[in-house]
Amino acid sequence: MKNPQAAGAATAPSADEIGVAAPVKDDLCAAEAKLTRLLDSNEALISEICHYLVDGAGKRLRPLFILLVYRACGGVSEKVADAIDAAIALELIHSATLLHDDIIDGGLLRRGKPSAFARWGFAPSLVAGDFLFCRAFELCGRFDERLVRTAAQACIQLTEGEVMEGRMRHNAAASHEDYLAVITRKTASLFAAGGKVAADLAGADAKTIAAMEKLGLAVGRAFQMVDDLLDILGPEAKIGKPVGSDLRGGIISLPVVLAIEHHPEFAREFRAGTPIEGAAFDRAIALMREPSLIARGRALAADQMRVAHGLLAGLRPSPYRASLAALIDEQSDREV
Repeated sequence: MKNPQAAGAATAPSADEIGVAAPVKDDLCAAEAKLTRLLDSNEALISEICHYLVDGAGKRLRPLFILLVYRACGGVSEKVADAIDAAIALELIHSATLLHDDIIDGGLLRRGKPSAFARWGFAPSLVAGDFLFCRAFELCGRFDERLVRTAAQACIQLTEGEVMEGRMRHNAAASHEDYLAVITRKTASLFAAGGKVAADLAGADAKTIAAMEKLGLAVGRAFQMVDDLLDILGPEAKIGKPVGSDLRGGIISLPVVLAIEHHPEFAREFRAGTPIEGAAFDRAIALMREPSLIARGRALAADQMRVAHGLLAGLRPSPYRASLAALIDEQSDREV
């Protein structure tokens, strides 16, 4: 069932929207057009939910990363359709996890508008997420076994990361190592899989493939660290969700872990096991927003970005490598 508003080819981005994506603009447009078609279902409700979530959402950071890595590793236009399919598949997996995350967390706001869970409820959102997973592996099915295994392993890590995050809720003993383990599984695993698959499809050697997998890990960790900081800095209109959502949910985000390490009174509040509200929430947010803690969080993200830049140095200079470097720098500069 086609969404009449989404039918047709994707619109090419304007010059202002292109930015670091300029070298792969055509590849991204092709990916967007095919992604839009894959959201259609014979059941109108599934199509409606999928298009509501995915159409025009975000900067397509994961597909952009994959396509830039493919080209930076020497991928040719004659085989770019493979990289486009890989990019779409991982974006579909990511989108499916957003639907499932909102079900698990009871999330009512996503990207500044009511979440699919808020609009359609538990069962339709769950089924739509399953549909997106199936579409992803429909695309992956034509690839070699090792590439399918990479995508499957990323999905396994995502599920394990979700369970670990739930197990660590309101855990005032949570360490930076615990936090890093969660975000590596929940966020960085898809970037790592994307880097690995893109380099493999480009025909890169084993050393480069391994380096691009590590690049994805570093980029994914940096992205999540900055995202966690923005969660407490707000405002809601810019971040698309209530300020302090992770704190209210008892999630061990980066600011939470840093506040636990530096403020015993924060740890006591967090350990209570119930949502922090009212005056207690205001006190907790104030502690998490201390300039020294924000600076520490930014420094930890910058450490990951330095790792990423070091891995990029092993690639041959090209506009694609330059755009990857700019993409990394954009994460450090993200503000509300």
